[in-house]
Amino acid sequence: MTKRSRRTFSSEFKKQMVQLYASGKPRAEIIREYELTPSSFDKWVRQYHDNGSFKEKDNRTPEQEELMQLRKENKKLTMENDIFKASRADHGTKVDVIRNNRHKYSVSAMCGVLQIARSTYYYEAKVRDEQEEELKDLIVDIFKKSRQNYGGRKIKVELKKLGWTVSRRRIGRIMKEQGLVSKYTVAQFKPSLSPCNESMIGNTLNRKFDQDQALKVIVSDLTYVKVGQRWHYICILIDLYNREIIGHSAGPHKDAALVQRAFASVPYNLHDLEMFHTDRGSEFKNQLIDQALETFGIERSLSKKGTPYDNAVAEATFKTIKTEFVKGAYFTNQQELDLALFDYVHWFNRIRIHGSLHYLTPNEYKLMNL
Repeated sequence: MTKRSRRTFSSEFKKQMVQLYASGKPRAEIIREYELTPSSFDKWVRQYHDNGSFKEKDNRTPEQEELMQLRKENKKLTMENDIFKASRADHGTKVDVIRNNRHKYSVSAMCGVLQIARSTYYYEAKVRDEQEEELKDLIVDIFKKSRQNYGGRKIKVELKKLGWTVSRRRIGRIMKEQGLVSKYTVAQFKPSLSPCNESMIGNTLNRKFDQDQALKVIVSDLTYVKVGQRWHYICILIDLYNREIIGHSAGPHKDAALVQRAFASVPYNLHDLEMFHTDRGSEFKNQLIDQALETFGIERSLSKKGTPYDNAVAEATFKTIKTEFVKGAYFTNQQELDLALFDYVHWFNRIRIHGSLHYLTPNEYKLMNL
């Protein structure tokens, strides 16, 4: 087993965590999604409120260092298979028949006909009821942690990671009983296309969306969101290799500066990027962007006019963002939008599983293949 390396956090990251907490995001959710220790998070909140600084104190004791590195105790419950294996093999079908017909016939009579002891039936029925309740709790928990986005297919994958093999039909039934409706079940509004430019640059990518190298091809697009009484815009940069959002920005203007800020947020060396593909929106084809791409030696590629399928991955990702992030959200100002977008991108890259990645997160997919 490899030892997990100790993580370091910038002051800006710590400030964003505190702002997320101040904006109403639950403490436990922040700690879980960003893989923080409760002691570290509480310390950041305390430091920010005390003096606004996150610098370590000179008088920090070794005991405090030890407390931050305590191992988490394993709380995984052991399955009670010794009893349940035998009951499923010998009496499972009989128990189901009795349970499904107990409103019509007496349990005692059915046990006599099926030659099963009443004590066996009552015991197994109780175990199954408890298992059903546990499964309901797990499905509700997974659905909430997915930010109400996952449907039966992805919940089935998450349950399998926990050791549960459950059919999508059964999951769908429980979701219906619990009133769990994925955001994807509601038809989405499709905005009108932006005006395109008439550049002579062609579609070099040519719909080769499956890439085997990280940072080889980056695609991008823009969408809009309501902030206060005005429309603001979101730009993201997507790595086709693992569908990771490597850069993002938001602002009140749909222009080249918005795209430039997205590039500025990329945590990787821009010289490693080989191709930048977008649609023909004017915000993507102008002198400012051309100079930036030329500086870092990044090849340009543009979709054909009126052909959204040439940028299908970016289009699909923005449909996801509109459904999971924008829908039902209300932002009072730009700072609120920036903080929420930062949080969503982290969740999208590190926690949200993707069907196109065999139900791995972009981060897991990259680590597994590297």
